[in-house]
Formats: sequence, structure tokens, C-alpha cells
Amino acid sequence: MSEERLVGIVLVSHSADVAASVAELAKGLAGGTTSVPVAPAGGRPGGGLGTSAELVSAAAASVDRGAGVAVLTDLGSAVLTVKALLAEGDELPDNTRLVDAPFVEGAVAAVVTAATGAGLDAVEAAAVEAYGYRKT
Repeated sequence: MSEERLVGIVLVSHSADVAASVAELAKGLAGGTTSVPVAPAGGRPGGGLGTSAELVSAAAASVDRGAGVAVLTDLGSAVLTVKALLAEGDELPDNTRLVDAPFVEGAVAAVVTAATGAGLDAVEAAAVEAYGYRKT
């Protein structure tokens, strides 16, 4: 599937470093593919911890290839930021979806699945399924 039709992934964290590191990890574990559009949206615009509607909106626009955008978040207020943007109706690309999934494992599953050319429903399902990954 062409890059233009891949699902985009946005990773929203309270920390710019965490968002960028999880994006790098997910892309690396997906075989180092650069074809999946992944954008971190972490921290505040001027630095520091927090979340920013502006950064989330810009990240979503940067990964939108017309196949949908999956947004994964780390903590509660990041969820609220994304929900507020979705409620606005015009701040995020069409077919943007907040995905209820664990941040790291869900991001890896989402990027790996998106790399296969799967649609937004499959990308979301893979990320959500990561809740079931057992470590013991």
C-alpha cells in the first residue's frame, strides 16, 4: 500500500522526550520502517511537562495521509486534551480517533499494524489488544 494511504499515528505524552522516544521505539520495532507516519506531541510548546492542543493538532495534520489518524495518549489530561480537540470538530483531520490503549505497547502494535497497510479499525484493534499482553 502506498505511503499516502497509511494510517497516521500520533503519540501524546506529557513529556516531549517520552513521546519522541516511544515513537522511535515503535518505528524501530516495526522494522525501522519510515513509511508509517508517526508524530510525537509531547510537552508544552515552550518546553516543560504538560500537553498542548496546538502540538497535538499540528502532529495530527503532519501524519494525515487520508487513511485516518490514531491518537494514543499517556495520562488523563492528555486524554482530555484530545477529547476537547475532537469535540471542536475542526481541529483534527477527518477520521481521527482517540485509541484507548496502553501507551508503549499500544504504540508498537499500532505502528506495526499500520506498516502492513491495515485500515484504522485494524490499527485501533491491534493497539487495544495490547492491554492483554501479559508480562508474567
